[in-house]
Amino acid sequence: MIKTVEWTDEGVRMIDQRLLPTEEKYVTLQSCEEVADAIKTMMVRGAPAIGVSAAMGLALGAKQFLGTSVTELEGEFNRLCEMMSQTRPTAVNLFWAIEKMRQEFGRASSQTAQIDEIKQALVDQALQIFRADIEANRALGRFGAELIPDGSTVLTHCNAGALATAGDYGTALGVIRGARDAGKRIAVIADETRPFLQGLRLTAWELAKDDIPVTVITDNMAGHVMKGGKVDAVVVGADRIAANGDAANKIGTYMVAVLAQRHNIPFYVAAPITTLDLSIPSGLEIPIEERAAREITHMGEQQLGPDDVSVHNPAFDVTPNDLITAIITDKGVARAPYLESLRKLATEENPQPESVTGQTA
Repeated sequence: MIKTVEWTDEGVRMIDQRLLPTEEKYVTLQSCEEVADAIKTMMVRGAPAIGVSAAMGLALGAKQFLGTSVTELEGEFNRLCEMMSQTRPTAVNLFWAIEKMRQEFGRASSQTAQIDEIKQALVDQALQIFRADIEANRALGRFGAELIPDGSTVLTHCNAGALATAGDYGTALGVIRGARDAGKRIAVIADETRPFLQGLRLTAWELAKDDIPVTVITDNMAGHVMKGGKVDAVVVGADRIAANGDAANKIGTYMVAVLAQRHNIPFYVAAPITTLDLSIPSGLEIPIEERAAREITHMGEQQLGPDDVSVHNPAFDVTPNDLITAIITDKGVARAPYLESLRKLATEENPQPESVTGQTA
């Protein structure tokens, strides 16, 4: 099991994903501010992992509060929540986790005036978010495995594996691992995923550790391998899914979806139900993070582009719902019309997949 992020007595421990695959280094972050910086600088990345890390960071910040007044603790906690919300704008799991922690603070403070008990309640909530993410990805993997035929080669974009979640299974790679665990023979083609190379550095590293066959291609080879009949399905993750099924994922995903439709290849989005944002009607309302030009113009310290060149570096794009064959969640598989199927998955306690999709897998 890859331990992406952990709660320890010393602080929040996580693997520094910026150093992979050449160095497997774990660091212990000793303040909420350090956790927020780790999210912002992509030491940890992937929507579910960001949410879990944020919850642990807030619990850590509250635990370290030295005052004796609940009112003062509330003020400090609200400050930390606001700081955390400024780290990454696209991943909705971040804001979901912050809201869960706010709700727990309100619940605990309404029941006790003991600061230590409130602090412990926040730690317990963060750990529950951690455990729920691992369970959700396992369930998602089981649902998704049914959609992947034995002997398939699956193309994926970016990294939506254990490193993008609390650990263990992952979302898009959770589907692949679920198929593998169901006894199916699965191979993977991983887009390198410019400019941060999550496919090359992270997905390939994960799959190699799991002995799942993986071949890395550059992003501009996807159409070529699809045309050559080398791809049976595409499975990607998501950082936010609108109410109508439009899905934001790492930049380049939209291009892969268009190519998949052109070549009649099923295109699946895999994400826990916490990635669904029913408050926005379509992908037009999803905020897209713009990252530093240096991620494109440099490779480490090596400059690749000319001085002062203009750079546009959006971290995500949005795939329209009409290009998505199905959305795989921990509550079941949703198909079009997504306005109906996603809402039903999000609101039903124990939905059955076929009851919400209206179609067979």
